[in-house]
Amino acid sequence: MSTVHLVVPQGVDDPRRPSGGNTYDRRLAASLTALGRTVVVDPVPGPWPGADVALEVALGRLPDGAVAVVDGLLAGGAPFAVLEHRGRLRLVVIVHLPLGVGADPRSPVVRVESAVLAAVDAVVTTSRWTARWLETSYGLEPHRVRVALPGADRAPVAPYGPGGRLLCVGAVTAVKGQDVLLDALARLDDRGRRDWSARIVGSTDVDPAFAEDVRRRAAAFAGRVTLTGPLAGADLDAAWAGADLLVVPSRVETYGLVVTEALGHGVPVLGSAVGGLPEALGTTPDGRPGTLVPAGPDALATALLGWLTDAGRRTRWRDRARRRRDHLAGWDTTAHAVDAVLADVAAGVAA
Repeated sequence: MSTVHLVVPQGVDDPRRPSGGNTYDRRLAASLTALGRTVVVDPVPGPWPGADVALEVALGRLPDGAVAVVDGLLAGGAPFAVLEHRGRLRLVVIVHLPLGVGADPRSPVVRVESAVLAAVDAVVTTSRWTARWLETSYGLEPHRVRVALPGADRAPVAPYGPGGRLLCVGAVTAVKGQDVLLDALARLDDRGRRDWSARIVGSTDVDPAFAEDVRRRAAAFAGRVTLTGPLAGADLDAAWAGADLLVVPSRVETYGLVVTEALGHGVPVLGSAVGGLPEALGTTPDGRPGTLVPAGPDALATALLGWLTDAGRRTRWRDRARRRRDHLAGWDTTAHAVDAVLADVAAGVAA
């Protein structure tokens, strides 16, 4: 069976709403097509999670026995739609970020999502960390959870700069931690270090109140912190070309596709030691192309100070980032991993 239906949130190709999950879904569709699969993309209108009726309609259109790969943002909050079609369809859920991460284990979201994932034919996660979390927190059997790491592109290498050009890419939300970055930058100012600038790239529409607070606080840095909104194409390429260091101050991160995007440009990374970020950062024979520190402004400020004041460290991290770039796996590797799951599901052996 070569046809697969990829059921995704509506707007995954909207440049105003870039995200790691959207990128993954788009690139997976293209890469499975390149492998010879017929991929039918079925967008589902929001809001998500909770679009049970919309997902029910989308799945209801599919013929008996069809293989459907459903984005976890849809499936995790739509138990009735999934359970209604379990058995009639061959269902695979791709979990980018479990809805239950950070939730009370007794909460409805945990009960619902764990029941949905236990009911489908297979689960694909985008990091080993997420797979372990699902096995430990939801009791999923390891053989039913498969990992397909995101791919990366080897882009033009960013030229070496003075070191102080910081870049933070991601939707402006509490999860992504731009407030943590601002707190860390304020600590640098307190120590007399003002030889830096920071660009915060990402949508401000996901959590408008949080984003407005970040914007207000950024104004206190007299132009050294700018919020650009989401960037794509040549504008995003220019942001990478003008960056010395990617800063990822996230509170939660199941993988961190932006990390491999930075490494694809030869840009080193300073991030929080959370979730799947160590997998994304990886290492070289000489060490990591950057570093990960405990989440929070104190450790981040200390690491930023070390980066700004130690030219040798900057050179080492940059050189390692370029070496790591040369060994990044492409999206074809992701597609092969998912294709193997689809073959097992079609043959009835995945569960």
